[in-house]
Amino acid sequence: MSTTSNSVIKKEKKKKKKKRKKSKLPDIDLSHWKVTTPSGDGKKPYEVSPPEIMDYATNEKLIPYMYNDSSRGALVFHAYPSQATTRNTKYSRSELREQMIPGDNNTNWTFKQGGIMKGKLAIDEVTRGEDGKYHRVIIMQIHGRLTNEQRDLIGQDDNNAPPMLKIYWDKGKIRIKTKVLKNLNATETEMLHEDAWGNDEGFNFKEKVDFKKFTLEVQVSEGKMVIILNDNEYKVYENIHMSKWGIFENYFKAGNYFQSRDEGAFARVRYYNLEVKH
Repeated sequence: MSTTSNSVIKKEKKKKKKKRKKSKLPDIDLSHWKVTTPSGDGKKPYEVSPPEIMDYATNEKLIPYMYNDSSRGALVFHAYPSQATTRNTKYSRSELREQMIPGDNNTNWTFKQGGIMKGKLAIDEVTRGEDGKYHRVIIMQIHGRLTNEQRDLIGQDDNNAPPMLKIYWDKGKIRIKTKVLKNLNATETEMLHEDAWGNDEGFNFKEKVDFKKFTLEVQVSEGKMVIILNDNEYKVYENIHMSKWGIFENYFKAGNYFQSRDEGAFARVRYYNLEVKH
């Protein structure tokens, strides 16, 4: 047999091996997550809760915004500026919202009850602004929520409370923003109002993750919050603000909350695994 024939056979074998490569699925149990996407009727975003979310791979309305990357074993969240935004924000998202009871937003957790969220993820692609800098993306959150009793007490028409934690992918680095109580002598009723809370100065981890895979872990306990990057860098919040935050219920969020309204802008975030414990 000629050398040329051997070469052709080897190439064919390599092709067959590539074809035989199994597709990989992300290690994410979606049975306790609701997703919000940038699509909708122009006023309200399209949302899917359990059990329907389990069929995301065949849901034609979801596929553009939440789909499997079977070559990498990741779940991709795609977001771009849209008119279909959630209440109190101008930005759109393709983002998961924790539901402790599938399909129900009314059962949540307090810092005293505690919780852990851990994920392995990577930024797949993100556009740049006119200044040449990458657009920012919020990739994880802890969002506050008023109980129905608290909502009625302060005369609010929804259960929305401030987000205690926002974790950003910011020009290749991981940035954390938390809330601080403006008046430490505020009463419990006064603390329930969103304007009682301001933003802290923020914190940047030293490591630059860029477009590489990285892990993030959020640990919550009474009066304390710990953020861990790649099992290496830690940021600990244990202060009066964390203690005061104990009046709120909370839920975890993860995905792609895109922080731009620029025309043509978008971001894609890959999640390889995501788990929550309480």
